[in-house]
Amino acid sequence: MANTLRKSAKFAFSGVLSRVSIHNGHGRVSVSPCFSLQQRNSSTKAKVKVDLDSSTGVAVLGMESSPVNSLSLDFLTEFCISLEKLEMDKSCRGVIITSTLPKVFSAGLDIMEMYGKSPERCGEFWKAVQEMWLKVYGSDMVTIAAINGSSPAGGCLMALACDYRIMADNPRYSIGLNETQLGIVAPFWFKDTMINTVGNRTAEVALQLGLLYSAPDALKIGLVDQLVPQDQVLTAAQENMAKWLAIPDPARQITKSMMRKQTIDRLLSNRETDITNFVSFITKESIQRSLRMYLEMLKGRKA
Repeated sequence: MANTLRKSAKFAFSGVLSRVSIHNGHGRVSVSPCFSLQQRNSSTKAKVKVDLDSSTGVAVLGMESSPVNSLSLDFLTEFCISLEKLEMDKSCRGVIITSTLPKVFSAGLDIMEMYGKSPERCGEFWKAVQEMWLKVYGSDMVTIAAINGSSPAGGCLMALACDYRIMADNPRYSIGLNETQLGIVAPFWFKDTMINTVGNRTAEVALQLGLLYSAPDALKIGLVDQLVPQDQVLTAAQENMAKWLAIPDPARQITKSMMRKQTIDRLLSNRETDITNFVSFITKESIQRSLRMYLEMLKGRKA
């Protein structure tokens, strides 16, 4: 079915910085700039840990790319390979995606993948971002996001691509597609995924203002499906997974395909154009200059 979804089936960056809160008719929300900086090191430590319980058919895919699970090319490659292996394993019917790091699910796209890189490298990176979304959104398996920390921009996209989202009930955690806060436009497939989740009007306001929602407000607008205490996120995901797996796979998979086929098809038919647009945008001198200034700001904060 994943193959069926795939065949039938300007840009997002993220970060966890200090936030400010605003009030509007859509509830209390947080907004912030949206890039993450992944510290480089020579470690070959795995960035993804997979535990498959063959007796239940449920895998837990834990992201463990310190410090904030930034979506680098290396991370995305390992993530996609891990998901593909589970997809091919007939004993695996569902996967819970979560973080092994404290206070963060994923801080989104890694700024270092976009600064000072060749057009070829930028294209390779964006294709990996697309692939991550296609594999999660079009998966045959039941996919549940166990969001145990903040999840802006690209991290939010990963969660949105899942079938069900459970978030830790902590008002300090935030989630949303906040690209416009830095003058960036979320691509059409980010937008489509958001609309499919929260509806057109809520998505329009959220995307134009680049809103990050607190966990309680994310529940109110339907961005997440359930809030539970921090120490119960994984347990709640496992309990919900059992409900989803009680449905016969063929019926659930065909229904999922009907719901998501049009959205997947739109990216598949425009994939190369989307990559070309991203590369053209991100390699502009003005954008590179902005990224450099942003990097300097991040380093200043760390200092």
